[in-house]
Amino acid sequence: MVAKSFEHTVLEGRHVRLEPLDPAAHAPALFAAGGGDEDVWRWLPVEPPRSEDAIRELAGRVAADAEDCGGLAFAVVDRAGGQAIGWTAYWDVSTVDERLEIGWTWYGRAYWRTAVNTEAKLLLMGHAFDDMGYGRICWKTDLLNTRSQQAIARLGAVREGVWRRHRLRSDGVTWRDSVFFSMLADEWPDARQRLRARLAS
Repeated sequence: MVAKSFEHTVLEGRHVRLEPLDPAAHAPALFAAGGGDEDVWRWLPVEPPRSEDAIRELAGRVAADAEDCGGLAFAVVDRAGGQAIGWTAYWDVSTVDERLEIGWTWYGRAYWRTAVNTEAKLLLMGHAFDDMGYGRICWKTDLLNTRSQQAIARLGAVREGVWRRHRLRSDGVTWRDSVFFSMLADEWPDARQRLRARLAS
């Protein structure tokens, strides 16, 4: 069996809607949500975008790079306010190996420790596992980014290990060790049940 290739789609939840990232349409709201915020961008491989033009250009690169590797970048839209508050992407997709990464995720600081990340990941994992036939989802993050590691672990992902000196950080000087996590298709039903229960509470 080979997993399906991704096409542009919209994933609807109660708190968020994930829609294909459109740099021109989403840039103003994205910049208002987190542009230039050092804490939001601290662990991402770029300097914080300091203007709408900068975040528009970056969103264009992310969307193009995701599609180049078989994936898809989504704007995360807060359903209550109707505005984009961050983005996330399917990345490094192999339909033959039935695997992908979920990455390049950020949200405006006002949405940290809310239902946003839980529901966004629930939608992404459900679409990949249930609709598209993938067998493995991977996440990776900076070894120093303990907040991200805790968030990934709360999804039910398994910590696999550390790649040392994996990537040059955006400061151009220091090197990042990356922590890898994964979830397999047969682990997904239990994780889905726990995540739905968390959202319901």
